[in-house]
Amino acid sequence: MRKILLITAILFSAGVIAQNAKRDKGVLLESKPGYWKNDILPGVEKYQQQINPPKINFNFKADFSGIDFPNNIDLYKKQWHTPPISQGATGTCWCFSATSFFETEIYRLTKQEIKLSEIYTVYWEYVEKARRYVREKGNSAIGEGSEANAVIRIWKTYGVVPYSSYSGMLQGQLFHAHDKMREEIKSYLQSVKAANAWNEEAVVETIKNILNSYLGIPPTKVVVDGKEMTPQEYLKNVLKINPDDYVFVVSLMEKPFWEQMELPVSDNWWHSKEYYNVPIYDYMKILKQTVKAGYTVAIGGDVSEAGYDTQKQIAVIPTFDIPSDYIDDYSRQFRFSNGTTGDDHGLHLIGYYEKDGKDWYLIKDSGSGSRNNDKNDKNFGYFFYHEDYVKLKMLYFMVHKDMFKDYLSEFKK
Repeated sequence: MRKILLITAILFSAGVIAQNAKRDKGVLLESKPGYWKNDILPGVEKYQQQINPPKINFNFKADFSGIDFPNNIDLYKKQWHTPPISQGATGTCWCFSATSFFETEIYRLTKQEIKLSEIYTVYWEYVEKARRYVREKGNSAIGEGSEANAVIRIWKTYGVVPYSSYSGMLQGQLFHAHDKMREEIKSYLQSVKAANAWNEEAVVETIKNILNSYLGIPPTKVVVDGKEMTPQEYLKNVLKINPDDYVFVVSLMEKPFWEQMELPVSDNWWHSKEYYNVPIYDYMKILKQTVKAGYTVAIGGDVSEAGYDTQKQIAVIPTFDIPSDYIDDYSRQFRFSNGTTGDDHGLHLIGYYEKDGKDWYLIKDSGSGSRNNDKNDKNFGYFFYHEDYVKLKMLYFMVHKDMFKDYLSEFKK
């Protein structure tokens, strides 16, 4: 009888706790025009007419009114970084986030404050996409998307240049806008496929001509302190970045943990198998240790959840999605397998803050969603991610190998 009473008491207590646990509410909200419609579209309409504003509709979002969130950059312990810059009307977040990450790495290693050109890397990424498209006889992606490690791959071959040497925008252009250019590239490559005209040299030269007309001709030399050098020499001798010093960490159950794997997303168009796959506990442990040791990470994942609020600039997982205690390897894989977690956006994680025993992460964001507040607001261009959001929805991160060295021995050769 005593045992029965004890079990009954435990079950009753659990029920009371469950009833009293904080529960987030949801609300249907009309999509309001923000930075994309109010700023980017007017800024590119003269340059590129066919960009269409998003349709106004209703979304089911978490109702966080009246809740105190740490959406203030002054609360966060943050690392040096260049000010947020907009990617405009392009799908090049992978390059903006990784470039920002390396700018911070350059400062960490050399104390130099340098703004690099994102579009120089994007230019050569398009060239390499065209090259592979020819070699694969049209069986390769030709869109805007890519991954953060593409920046490393491009820099190894082409180097990099400062932003002052190559902005990637024509005179009078206010925002990056690549839709028209992308469609011209796509149309041309499709004509190559239709004609079975697989002349790699000719195709690459045509692609360069298209890119030159929209982005300008990329420099082959840069001048630093009166000394002329190639972009490759600039990377090695001035920036002092060794591309081989960086690793990519992922956490997905569909492949064995403690092995390297290919990230199975369309933006990994060259099928990189460099990703180190670890359980989610270790994934979060590495991330937290890295940020608290004074490093930053380039991170990528999904930004389409009910708890992703572009007005408050916060990213959380509401309880009606999944309670915090239930976020694990299974819930993470489930969302990736059913398509509700995608590789939407690349970001730069630059700082952290602890509130009520949970970590929040300061995110530098090149997307328009972080710019719906006042342009003079100190939070303009930033987002604030709860650790649960990272744990459930962020697919991968790039980090200096020093923050991963204790784990390398776990991987099979």
